[in-house]
Amino acid sequence: MTVLFDGQLWVHYAYFDVVPSGEFVEDLIAARRGQRNGLLGAQEPHRLGGITGLHTGEVAFRVEWTETEPSIGSEWEDVVEASIDIRDGDYALDSFDHSHPLNIPRSGWHRARYNLRAMDAGRDMDTPGENQTAPDSYLLQFWPAPPSPDAILKQTSRNAAYWHTVPAR
Repeated sequence: MTVLFDGQLWVHYAYFDVVPSGEFVEDLIAARRGQRNGLLGAQEPHRLGGITGLHTGEVAFRVEWTETEPSIGSEWEDVVEASIDIRDGDYALDSFDHSHPLNIPRSGWHRARYNLRAMDAGRDMDTPGENQTAPDSYLLQFWPAPPSPDAILKQTSRNAAYWHTVPAR
């Protein structure tokens, strides 16, 4: 397993992207439009668009790459997957004015699993006050795999339930 990012991700409007470095995202919903899951969109080529619970502030976020499909940890409350065609390894984890490089080791089709914890608590907090830490945390995992439809593997939060209705609109 290779850790591509492990730190605090600044989010605004509860949104982030995984995109080829230097690309700009204009439509925040397009990545998820027409999918079953509303938390991790892969409907635009070479790109992922994701949702967090916290509206604005820093959340704990980790990105990993593995050669094979990882197991799902019991600590995660919501888990979804989508497929992405990585055109080269020079990607970025972006959230508006904040960007972190992601050097994905291999190009081609990958499966992306998005694991979420305490999403409802993050949404309820909305924006941390002074000396507060966001309660929600996230793990995004990649591994080489042929393309397949997006999937909801686990859903327990009311926030995830809401977002799963958004792509159908």
